[in-house]
Amino acid sequence: MNLPVVPLDGEVVLPGMVVPLDLTEAEVRAAVEAARAAAPDGEKPRVLLVPRVDGRYAAIGVLGSVEQVGRLAGGDPGALVRGLRRVRIGSGTTGPGAALWVDGTEVAEEVPDPLPGAVAELAEKYRALTTSWLRKRGAWQVVDRVQQIEGVAALADNAGYSPFLTLEQRVRLLETTDPVARLRLAVGWLGEHMAEEDVAESIAKDVQDGVDRQQREFLLRRQLEAVRKELASLTGDSAEAGEDYRARVEAADLPDEVREAALKEVDKLERASDQSPEGGWLRTWLDTVLELPWNERTQDSYDIPAARAVLDADHAGLEDVKERITEYLAVRKRRAERAELAERAGADAGDGGAAASGARRQGGGAVLALVGPPGVGKTSLGASVARAMGRSFVRVALGGVRDEAEIRGHRRTYVGALPGRIVRAIREAGSMNPVVLLDEVDKVGADFRGDPAAALLEVLDPAQNHTFRDHYLEVELDLSDVVFLATANVLESIPQPLLDRMDLVRLDGYTEDEKVTIARDHLLPRQRLAAGLDADEVTVTDAALRRLAGEYTREAGVRSLERHLARLLRKVVARGELGERALPVTVDADGLRELLGHPHHTPESAQDPAERRTAVPGVATGLAVTGAGGDVLYVEASLADPETGGAGLTLTGQLGDVMKESGQLALSYLRSRGAELELPVGDLKERGVHLHVPAGAVPKDGPSAGITMITALASLLSGRRVRPEVAMTGEVSLTGRVLPVGGVKQKLLAAHRAGVTTVIIPQRNEPDLDDVPADVLADLTVHPVSDVRTVLELALAPATAEARHLPLAA
Repeated sequence: MNLPVVPLDGEVVLPGMVVPLDLTEAEVRAAVEAARAAAPDGEKPRVLLVPRVDGRYAAIGVLGSVEQVGRLAGGDPGALVRGLRRVRIGSGTTGPGAALWVDGTEVAEEVPDPLPGAVAELAEKYRALTTSWLRKRGAWQVVDRVQQIEGVAALADNAGYSPFLTLEQRVRLLETTDPVARLRLAVGWLGEHMAEEDVAESIAKDVQDGVDRQQREFLLRRQLEAVRKELASLTGDSAEAGEDYRARVEAADLPDEVREAALKEVDKLERASDQSPEGGWLRTWLDTVLELPWNERTQDSYDIPAARAVLDADHAGLEDVKERITEYLAVRKRRAERAELAERAGADAGDGGAAASGARRQGGGAVLALVGPPGVGKTSLGASVARAMGRSFVRVALGGVRDEAEIRGHRRTYVGALPGRIVRAIREAGSMNPVVLLDEVDKVGADFRGDPAAALLEVLDPAQNHTFRDHYLEVELDLSDVVFLATANVLESIPQPLLDRMDLVRLDGYTEDEKVTIARDHLLPRQRLAAGLDADEVTVTDAALRRLAGEYTREAGVRSLERHLARLLRKVVARGELGERALPVTVDADGLRELLGHPHHTPESAQDPAERRTAVPGVATGLAVTGAGGDVLYVEASLADPETGGAGLTLTGQLGDVMKESGQLALSYLRSRGAELELPVGDLKERGVHLHVPAGAVPKDGPSAGITMITALASLLSGRRVRPEVAMTGEVSLTGRVLPVGGVKQKLLAAHRAGVTTVIIPQRNEPDLDDVPADVLADLTVHPVSDVRTVLELALAPATAEARHLPLAA
């Protein structure tokens, strides 16, 4: 059959479909006019509806019957065409009008009758899918029409109305001549589309639920805010209404884990009643979290020469200590540089900075423990380290702390709970990398509430403190950038596990020259300012300062010296106000007695020989170490009258077990070696021996008084007094060997302060002399010995000298 072609751009018409054609298009109008001109009388004009994709016609078109020609809804001329059957397009031919005429052949479509079971099930499935799809859109009239369609071909061609089919899918449906194959295509496409719609509907529902939830939450929060404002206006508590913790948390620079925890607490606060005490606890916790400097860090200054200059300016003497701190800062500088290089390398390698994080934690270094007597500048050294590094400085006083919660914080379940001292120190410092001084760590106690020293183990361990968790905060706090310094007076009081985590730095005290320098450059200007005096109104000479340090005070540090200076300046001010003495005033060594009275610590060498303690046999001068530094210790020995006292050994002076054993050992040694030493020890079995160490109110212990006790007993038995200028220290064995002891530097400094000129120490302690200041060694004659015989030869005065001074010996 010869038919005029109606080209359809972007549209496909299938058999059974009724579509309008726009006659304003020239090709469409020409084809319809040609069909009307060629149609026999009484018959409807026929055209060939052919889809055109990208300028190419499809191989199969649809025979269309022009049902009506008229106007479209918009007023333009149009025609209504019904698709009848498929036509395979042949070669072109001629026809009336300007239309394109082709020769076409109808496509025969055979459907078995009756339908096989599989085909019938396929048809029912298509009806069910189409009905379900239409019902979702409320097209109930179309549902009825689909149910009334008979025949597989018509049912499959009905899919052409589906708006979700693409142009390519419609063309394929048109060119598929097997009705069953077309129906399979329609069922597959419709099923896929409905599955996609289900997923899209689920996603849209989730999105809508989230939007609805946000809208409801926003509305409820607005209502809650309005209610709170109204309540605040009634109660007059406007400050409570003005707090917006959620905005503060969202605006704060917090780590992700901390922000999540804070928002949870904000949710609880918003649900809490104003009358509930939980609201106050939550606000306190949120205030604490928001006040912590989570991401605040000061820029470190690792100028090592400048750091050493700061230490020299702040502290006179203590060269070995300042050298150790300088080494510590230099190592931290190198580690910080290595961490920065690792961070850059990690950024280039894309490892997220894991290597840099590990290097930074390793860069934390050891914790310095400054151990020494009071007043030697341990706390001020910590402040100097912070100033040298350009960091904030915080002091945490641990003296007398007995509760583990003081370090880790209290659980929030307790009323009045607070974070621990470490967290409070970080908050006070205002940065995450301050210098924290743990003061008096040796005075931490333990009781039923826990052991604070055990809680400090995690704080001071560089391998663990980057995840420190306070009981009050319950979020991780990174302490790896904090520089911890600890101070202590007595090393033995620090628990060993805690001491293992710290690098020990000893401060043994100042020499007399160093004290004069400190007093002149630091203490005197500070006390002048406290007394309201100018530098030109009061001048204290170096000789006066030296006498103050040597005779009015006897200590390792300078606290007592500063108190005496303050008293001295108060006296000067008072006399000036009373008109007794006009300013300016110069205080020299001779003027101290008038202002401060008699000296309290006159050296033994300055006393009359007959008034010295060692003026009689049986008294020896020893050296000891206390919590206040080194000190001079006297040991006195006496023999009981055989008629009034029995044999045996009596020890007094509040001695510890170790010191008592030293006394028994000294007596046993003399009994066994008396004949060799030419000492009359035969009477010891009938006469009681009494050893006494003065200052009986002060507990004493340790083995270093062994040779002092032997010397006192040997002096008593021989009648030879001990040289007054000689002091000694050392443990003794049962065979007479002199064994090494500790604290040699502090003991020599104490001997120097006391005016002693000759010191006997164990041979094996000779390397410790390298730590003693050179000016002290220059004033002392030190004898390292290994045997008690040598000690007695050095310590006891000659017998001829004793005969002139002791009537008893004569």
